[in-house]
Amino acid sequence: MQERLEHFRLGDLILQSGLVLPDAQLAYVTCGTLNAAGDNVVLFPTYYTGTHRENLAIVGTGRALDPARHFIVIVNLLGNGESSSPSNHPTQGAQLFPHVSLLDNVSAQWRLLEHLRVERLALALGWSMGAQQAYHHAALFPERVERLLAVCGSARTSPHNWVFLEGVKAALEADAAFAGGAYREPPLKGLAAFGRVYAGWAYSQTFFRERLYEQLGHASPQALLSAWAREHQAYDANDLLCVLSSWQRADISDNALYGGDLPKALSAIEARAIIMPCSSDLYFPPEDSRVEVQLLRNAELRVLDSKFGHIAGGPGRVPRDTAFVEAAIGDLLGR
Repeated sequence: MQERLEHFRLGDLILQSGLVLPDAQLAYVTCGTLNAAGDNVVLFPTYYTGTHRENLAIVGTGRALDPARHFIVIVNLLGNGESSSPSNHPTQGAQLFPHVSLLDNVSAQWRLLEHLRVERLALALGWSMGAQQAYHHAALFPERVERLLAVCGSARTSPHNWVFLEGVKAALEADAAFAGGAYREPPLKGLAAFGRVYAGWAYSQTFFRERLYEQLGHASPQALLSAWAREHQAYDANDLLCVLSSWQRADISDNALYGGDLPKALSAIEARAIIMPCSSDLYFPPEDSRVEVQLLRNAELRVLDSKFGHIAGGPGRVPRDTAFVEAAIGDLLGR
């Protein structure tokens, strides 16, 4: 499905850090129409290295996210190259672009939603960092979010997840061409190294042992690594690190409302929730989700049983796993 990309001007955005991002913009698409009751809105934020284009893979007629029934809003993360980012900001640029938190993202998203005349969300959902944003919406605006689906994501980035991200970041920054972020040409060696290291975390051990990479069009582990290296060379390095910083610091309780008390933040969520980790995810494991579900008021732990690791829950990545995610969307929204 192709929808028109639009940009919502936020003006000078005061961030959680106290810094200001001048002339900030959110890039977004909408599918469908807001109904008279205003009760058909689905918010579907993007994930790390993903844009609205990838999320649109599971939006369509007859699907769980059907524009004929729902008003679907897909918002790009700040820093992802579509919304305001180091690579596209006319005045800040890479060296001056400030740290952006997920609280900054979701607060800005609510300004957009209010501009679209949205008062409540029938569903906030997402995969990976998209799930973390959906979690933030449900915790920061509990009275506005009726349902929550968090696929392969968490309420707070775990220490082990943080360590994984430090590894890929170090691989990128080790390239002398990165020059502390002041590169004039893309640091291609560092970007390739970033992608190759990341690939080892994106899939499970079983994925490689059973040669499931062949189902994704790769003849060997080496071919898969080469594909990841090439793909990441197309990204802007400072954009990658900007959003990675948001991911590393993700925490629904890191704000004045909850003061770092994660159990308090989780228990404040009113939404009916399905928390969906993948059984073989290496950095958002089911063990972390079980702890969260115990603290939520009205939540179900629904494990995505897959050998594909973290990517199992990605929009349109693995057909069988995508069907499982869409079934959960249907259960929450009602078919």
